Amino acid sequence: MQFNFCKLAGEEKLFLDVKEYSHIFKVRRVAVGAKLDFSNLNDGKIYTYELENINKKEANLTLLKTKEGKKNSTCKLHIGWCIVDPKTVEKYIAMLSEMGVEKLSFVYAEFSQKNYKIDENRLKRILINSCEQSGRAVLMQIEILKSVEEYLQNYPKSVIIDFSENFLNANENIENFLVGPEGGFSENERKLFTCKDVFGLKSTNILRSETAVIGVCSKIVL
Repeated sequence: MQFNFCKLAGEEKLFLDVKEYSHIFKVRRVAVGAKLDFSNLNDGKIYTYELENINKKEANLTLLKTKEGKKNSTCKLHIGWCIVDPKTVEKYIAMLSEMGVEKLSFVYAEFSQKNYKIDENRLKRILINSCEQSGRAVLMQIEILKSVEEYLQNYPKSVIIDFSENFLNANENIENFLVGPEGGFSENERKLFTCKDVFGLKSTNILRSETAVIGVCSKIVL
């Protein structure tokens, strides 16, 4: 673990609930005088605190120093991912966080299952854990959009990943891309792509939505 998340990190004094942070104070059994790193995952900084006192309910820490956290990536990348099974999202979202994706928009496409609901609070917990493990100091942004049309209105420069002989290569300067759901885009949605850059992938196999997302992301940022 690179640091611990605390939304109040940065304040001169921290007063932490021992039960809430049991992984530090009970599992690791840190003693008075220990140095602990925290991040609020908002300002990109890592704060080092010294444990001054601990009892059964509360631990008191004092700020020692501040440093800049790691940059998420050398490029800023935003992904539009049309809604798929939330269990699939939960399985792969930590990978996107580790690779440095700045923002993830979940988009309800015409072929998305409308009964699929994104649990933002659960995803946030997964992302916090991923940040603590990978050292990422700013949490990935998440939003939910009601349609492909709304996504394109908000991000008019986004490229589209779909069936095309215009293959994506690693030299493309891409900041936004959109991947369809299982079943792909509808004909109505494809009409919206007339003036957009549409890229295909070299694989001759039909890819699952998550495979396309991870593959394209890897090609751009790694």
